[in-house]
Amino acid sequence: MSFIAPTADVSEQAVLGDGTKIWHLAQVREEAVLGANCIVGRGAYVGTGVKIGDNTKIQNYALVYEPAVLGNGVFIGPAVVLTNDTYPRAVSPDGSLKSAHDWVPVGVTIEDGASIGARAVCIAPLTIGRWSTIAAGSVVTKDVQAFALMAGVPARRLGWVGKAGFPLKAEGGFWVCPETGAKYVEDSNSLKEAEENS
Repeated sequence: MSFIAPTADVSEQAVLGDGTKIWHLAQVREEAVLGANCIVGRGAYVGTGVKIGDNTKIQNYALVYEPAVLGNGVFIGPAVVLTNDTYPRAVSPDGSLKSAHDWVPVGVTIEDGASIGARAVCIAPLTIGRWSTIAAGSVVTKDVQAFALMAGVPARRLGWVGKAGFPLKAEGGFWVCPETGAKYVEDSNSLKEAEENS
């Protein structure tokens, strides 16, 4: 059973998974689909038709504009923005107010386990790879590899992170998590779990 705070605005056409909680002043629009055990914090916005997997947290005042797709176990920090308009304008060249039919929304896809730090902005269209970490305040303008640690404006890869979120250290031909000991290998400028972890 899901929980909706009395001051939240959740469309009757939205689908909420079992155990999902929508907190005060949050808005979840029509045809949004949230998996089980999600949390949508105070004042957050989830746009029309957004798809969100299980165990995902959307912190206070984050803006998840359609047609974003979030995987399982994704963390969206406070005041994060996932944009949806490549060339935003309020008006057409003739000065008339643009309507929803005058542009085509593009989305941000965030794969399983990725974390987006507070006040980061992700400029659609792009994909953020699984288990990657985007540092607070970053502006992401290009696709992000799995397990990448990204920071800056525009965001650049500073290193790699493991599933526990800790920066990995190079040891004996592997990238090693200092917290769990899990090992990863670099392959063509991307990272994957070492077979001995399985």
